[in-house]
Amino acid sequence: MDENRLPPVDLTGLVDLHIHSAPDVHPRFGDDIEIASQARQAGMRAVLLKSHVVPTADRAAIAEKVVGGIRVFGGLALNQAVGGLNPAAVEVALQMGAKEIWMPTRSAAHVLRQEGKTGGLTVLGDSGELRPVVYEIIDLVARAEAILATGHISPGESAGLSPEAVRRGVMKVLITHPEAAFIRMPLDLQASLAREGVFFERCFVDTIPPAGAGAAGPHPAGSYPGKAVTLEEIAQAIRTVGVHSTVLSTDFGQKANPAPVEGMRAYLSGLVGLGFTVQELQRMAGEIPAHLLGL
Repeated sequence: MDENRLPPVDLTGLVDLHIHSAPDVHPRFGDDIEIASQARQAGMRAVLLKSHVVPTADRAAIAEKVVGGIRVFGGLALNQAVGGLNPAAVEVALQMGAKEIWMPTRSAAHVLRQEGKTGGLTVLGDSGELRPVVYEIIDLVARAEAILATGHISPGESAGLSPEAVRRGVMKVLITHPEAAFIRMPLDLQASLAREGVFFERCFVDTIPPAGAGAAGPHPAGSYPGKAVTLEEIAQAIRTVGVHSTVLSTDFGQKANPAPVEGMRAYLSGLVGLGFTVQELQRMAGEIPAHLLGL
């Protein structure tokens, strides 16, 4: 193997910002303790636990204390289960140590439309401007120096939200899996947002065909149009938009998928085969996510 390439099984010092763990309303590969333990055994520096329905900073603190030897973080997704675009919930989550606040995911209007449903949450008003409550949330995240993630809102909503968040002092704006079949953010828009200082979280789970994964994907099979992205397409996006703005995460934890640590190994191994160097992969899966967590 080229000495300038990352050994595919070596996760030492790396970070996964996007893991789903139990307890949850959906079947998961493992609980908080099991996920953190496996990551520690693999030598990882940190993981961030995500739920679509509850805050996870409190759970993460317990997992970190129980497991030891690894940092474990949590966040809050602004879905209907926590009151939607709810500044009070954001403020409490941040006070409890949340490192990432996601705009709506499962409750996003953009997602519900693709499921043939109506309603849902959007960050934009009727005239296309950001809703006043979104400004409240942006300012809370900015003061906490936390990550503001776009969740599952539309590319157009992200285009309106992200630059304004940067202008209001959020230094860690993260576009959540832009390659997902239900998002597919155009590369020219990504490049434009990258020039604003925005980061992009490119997730391994989006390479899994929904029909083959069943409930393993980010949503039930067949819920969304389109197909899984290829690893080659992710590589092209990284090369086009930039290593400097890319975070590599798994978005694993689904019961039908392998362990998140195995997902990360497979992800990095695949990118090795596409010519990425050890320095590039350490940057995207180690240094940048660690920076976003304040490590």
